Amino acid sequence: MNLAYLPSPSQGVWHFGPLPIRAYALCILTGVFTAVWLTGRRWEADGGRREDVADIAFWAVPFGILGGRLYHVITDPELYFAAGKQPIHALFIWDGGLGIPGAVALGVVGAWLGCRRRDIKLSDFADAAAPGLVLAQAIGRWGNYFNQELYGGPTHLPWALRIDAAHRPADMPTVGLYHPTFLYESLWDLGVMALLLWLNRRHHRRLRRGRLFAFYVLAYTLGRIWIEALRIDHANHFLGLRLNDYVSLILFTGALLYLVVSRRPRSDDDAPYPAVDDEKTLSSAASSASRGWQA
Repeated sequence: MNLAYLPSPSQGVWHFGPLPIRAYALCILTGVFTAVWLTGRRWEADGGRREDVADIAFWAVPFGILGGRLYHVITDPELYFAAGKQPIHALFIWDGGLGIPGAVALGVVGAWLGCRRRDIKLSDFADAAAPGLVLAQAIGRWGNYFNQELYGGPTHLPWALRIDAAHRPADMPTVGLYHPTFLYESLWDLGVMALLLWLNRRHHRRLRRGRLFAFYVLAYTLGRIWIEALRIDHANHFLGLRLNDYVSLILFTGALLYLVVSRRPRSDDDAPYPAVDDEKTLSSAASSASRGWQA
């Protein structure tokens, strides 16, 4: 019997009259606003206008949510369209089910539309947005904690996650402790964000034109591959691997190839381009927050 473990949340929905406030949605929205804030700071430090970020996010966020849901439904159609299932539940996004690959892919399409309106290069904006994007993923993963979903196999580690009986796998009704894969991925995402900020600080001129975003894809998918190996939630398999493993491998390979092909500097890479001082940005944000608390 484990004496140390992570408890399940007491609830994931709060009702204010007829209005339900869902922790899953709050985590997603908190991630979105944090990403917009950090991207705005970085974009402004790069010489851009902060209002550009809000305008681009107006397009990217809805596209991203739609893409995330479409990816989930397309890769697991039997959850909604098999005999005895209710197809209308495919629209119940608040119950969980946003695939990050689809969210990023369609979110990029939305960002491209927003960038066109502002006459901004998508590759430049993607580099500015990459740290904020993976930070949003780190925050959003806590929505899975409140929904008690996407956990790993049974474990007796001190940081095991206790899952309530109603949310346990049907074939393991008496097993209460599982790997908290939502936590693993959240911590991995924070590590990826730190890596991107460090790379940007040390090699800013060499990581332009989408290269920093490629490093984000490379690092995130590398972590996703080993985390997928721990998860026991429903997933379609092919040749013994989960479908998300293949998607991660394809994206990892594509990002790696892009970094290799784009190693040779282009003529515009020699143009003046101010480096984002992430340390100064975050320190300024911390000082602002401190003044806000004191007020």
